[in-house]
Amino acid sequence: MMRLSTNHLLLALFAVLLVLPFLVPPFWTANILGRALVYGLIAMSLTFLASYGGFVSLAQMMIAGVAGYTVAILGPTSIPMGAGLSWGLTIPIALVMATLAGLLVGVIAVRTMGIYLLMITLALAVGFALYVQANISVFNGYEGIRNVLGPQVLGRPFRDPFVFYYVSLAVCSLLFAGVLVLVRGPFGLVLQGLRDNPRRVSALGYNAALHRIAAFGVAGFIAGCGGVLVCFYNIGISPGSIGLWASVNILVMSVIGGLGHPIGAFAGALIYVLFDTFASSIYDRERFNTLIGLVFLVIVLVSPDGFLGIGKRLKESLQARLSRRKPKAAAPEPREEGPST
Repeated sequence: MMRLSTNHLLLALFAVLLVLPFLVPPFWTANILGRALVYGLIAMSLTFLASYGGFVSLAQMMIAGVAGYTVAILGPTSIPMGAGLSWGLTIPIALVMATLAGLLVGVIAVRTMGIYLLMITLALAVGFALYVQANISVFNGYEGIRNVLGPQVLGRPFRDPFVFYYVSLAVCSLLFAGVLVLVRGPFGLVLQGLRDNPRRVSALGYNAALHRIAAFGVAGFIAGCGGVLVCFYNIGISPGSIGLWASVNILVMSVIGGLGHPIGAFAGALIYVLFDTFASSIYDRERFNTLIGLVFLVIVLVSPDGFLGIGKRLKESLQARLSRRKPKAAAPEPREEGPST
């Protein structure tokens, strides 16, 4: 019954997201909702690894950057470079490159866990950002690559707020549903078993290393989809957009939203984007890192399992109150029996 109600809530949320662009200004459609979706997609790749595999990876923004740079280098409109390939060919190549990058990260980090995995993936992310910054001939160094406009959809430019939003929503919905199906299948169950008790699962004959590497490959594909959309949103890519702080921001989004369910990544991304957009009105634009740090600290202290944990506790509290208010059924009155004959 609980699973059914959760599915109903997700369907209701999807229905709201479908009509929301008609109720808010175009600025909100693209720069709040659309931006939260595409960054939430990258955060979901981290949530998938952390929640179902027990791996906290800081390399997901790097993998998204691999896809973004591939699209920028091979795309037809890029400045100052561009191979001139069609978008129909460029985007699949970018996703393949991101998946391979995810598998490579998995191969490197498969023997590590905890803080060691965190530091190795962080080193990979920082190293890749420094490499593209130093390479001018291919990645155009610090300035990056601009004018990555994206394909036209039904004759309308990708930068159109409605086009960008609905394409992002479709991609996020498909990948979100795919993750839910995957984790309930044999691969997902083995992955969760490795998270909880790797020795027992290995004793059953499953290859722990292979499953972990495959999980990084799946997360790499998800992050690659997000990286392509982020590149189109920013109309380009630069080392600053995939560096240390960008990688940490993805972790912040995931933790704020909650690592217990993939939907937490999108909740955390929305909270982050709202504070990032309206920081100047709330506090001070120059002190945004202080502001988001305070939000992060408060949510973690109040609810270690993030925003989803707060919602879960509120739901349980509401259900408890309703159950207490529900009148108890009256006891049946004793029936009088006639004299025995």
